[in-house]
Formats: sequence, structure tokens, C-alpha cells
Amino acid sequence: MSILEVHDVSIRYITGDFKEIGIKEYVMRKLTKNYQVREFWADRNISFTLEKGEMLGIIGTNGAGKSTLLKAISGIMEPTRGWVKREGNIAALLELGSGFDGDLTVRENTYLRGAMLGYTRKFMDDTYDQIIEFAELKEFEDRPFKQLSSGMKSRLAFAIASLVKPDILILDEVLSVGDGAFRKKSEAKMREIISGGATTILVSHSLPQVREMCNKILWLHKGRQVEVGSDVQAICDRYQELLDGTRKL
Repeated sequence: MSILEVHDVSIRYITGDFKEIGIKEYVMRKLTKNYQVREFWADRNISFTLEKGEMLGIIGTNGAGKSTLLKAISGIMEPTRGWVKREGNIAALLELGSGFDGDLTVRENTYLRGAMLGYTRKFMDDTYDQIIEFAELKEFEDRPFKQLSSGMKSRLAFAIASLVKPDILILDEVLSVGDGAFRKKSEAKMREIISGGATTILVSHSLPQVREMCNKILWLHKGRQVEVGSDVQAICDRYQELLDGTRKL
């Protein structure tokens, strides 16, 4: 049975005058038919399934709809059309600063993020030292989170998400942040998670990383699904041709 099913998912954003005007002016413009609404489809008709232990790489240029799709998969937003079916708990690293309070300490934020992921205080007590050790932040436990560098924030977010043993782990470019040594450690942890049966989705601009780590791939372009499948190397080759200008869509 699939642990994740994405069926014909489309996501629409609506923009218009309402964001720039008050409610009274909005009503008047609606009555006089002087109100403009614009639609933007960030994703259109995206479909794929993942089994337990699979790792999907999502590739595409900026504006392809990758991050929006991840928000729908993780449950942050509902698709305009289509549906997403998930089994088990999800840990999503979509934005490095999300779920953290800059004025709280590293220790406090670790427990806060764990609570947001649905884990008990006892579980976090048992796991806390492993998280801090993996994130290499032992000397910063009592520092305010806002004093950390972006690399440190990324390490903490990744450590929490990966060490709490989610059924589905979603990573949006987080493995590209930090020094080379931590990237290698993160990739090793990813392999350990996959071998333990977790299903993983990785958005990355690093094709070598996708080629090496993923056994499935989804290529998006301007919100549309170009290809999806298990022939990771061939799809990466065709995507590289697009980047090189030798292929058109």
C-alpha cells in the first residue's frame, strides 16, 4: 500500500485589488464591477505515489511550483483541485526559520519544534541530547535562536526532523545549507532514515545529490509535471539538457 498518494493536484493563487484596498472600497468596486481578480496556477495536475522507504527527488527551475507542492503534501495548504493521501506522521523542513522563536533559546526551540511535530515531552527528553550532538550545537544550547547563523539553524532543524523518526520526511533545499562535512553527515543520515523505512521527498537544485540519493524523480516546469518515474539518471540527463539550452519544453 502506498504511504503517499498525490492525485491530480492543482493549486491556484488569486490576486487582486482586495489586498491593496479596504473592505468598504472592495464592496464598492464589486458593485460597480470595477474589481480585478487575477489567477495564478502554481501547480497543475500533479500525480505520483510513493511506497515506504522510497526517496523522491523533485527538480525544476525557480518558479516550477516545487515548494507550493510540498506545502500541499505536508498539509499546510489544501489543493484547489485533486487530493493528497498520507499515511503516518510527517516532518517537513520547508523554511529554515519556520516553527522557531528567535527570542527563545536553542534548547527551548528544540522542545517547541518537537511539540509542533506531535512528540511527547518524554520522547523529547530522551532524544534531546542526540539532536544537539548531531546539530553540533552543544555550546549554543542556552543562546537565543536568533543569534545562530543560517547554517546552525539549518543543522538544528534537520537534526530535529531526522532524529524524531518520521514516516514521511520532506526536505526543501535544506541539505544544501551548511559546510561540506555537515552535508556529508546529513546525506548519511538520510540513507539511514531510508533504510529504516521512512519515505522521503527531497527538493534540490543539486542534480548530483538527486542522482546519488533518490530512486524516484519528479520534474516540474512552470507548475506542470514534465516527467515522473524511477529512471532517475535519464530524467536528470534530460533536465540538464534543458538547463544547457539544448532541449526545449
